[in-house]
Amino acid sequence: MKYKNVFGIVGWKNSGKTTLVENLVKNITDQGYKVSTIKHAHHSFDIDHEGADSFRHRKAGAKEVVLASRKRWALIHELMDEPEKDFDFLVNRIAPTDLILVEGFKSEVHNKIEVIRGENKKTPIHISDENVLAIAADYKISDVSLPIFHLDEISKIANFILKKVGLK
Repeated sequence: MKYKNVFGIVGWKNSGKTTLVENLVKNITDQGYKVSTIKHAHHSFDIDHEGADSFRHRKAGAKEVVLASRKRWALIHELMDEPEKDFDFLVNRIAPTDLILVEGFKSEVHNKIEVIRGENKKTPIHISDENVLAIAADYKISDVSLPIFHLDEISKIANFILKKVGLK
């Protein structure tokens, strides 16, 4: 596998991906590991807002704006007319860490857990993606050969991921 310390959480919209990632980050960092995340957004987003100094810098034409304080810093990079950055670029921008949890990017080639909700009637991703190694669901699934976790089994899911990336 190209990405040794990368593990994805995939699923259809409103399946519970963000909640699972949030719970996994807490569990895994509580175990003493450093975790970073990558989240794919299918829509435009802003981390600063109209009227803020950094927003004004970007609107004036700055290609990059670093926003820094005593507690955190952020780099805002305007793509302007460039294409969206690919997954490899994003993974390689993250500072060294024990684990990178990825939310989304379901078409990329890295190990993943699929999140499935009973009310979602879309075709499961694991049917066409051999990189899905397990399923986390809110109902009992019995017709699949992959390991299956209940969405509430955060410790079990976290340990599964840590084993798959070689941290346990």
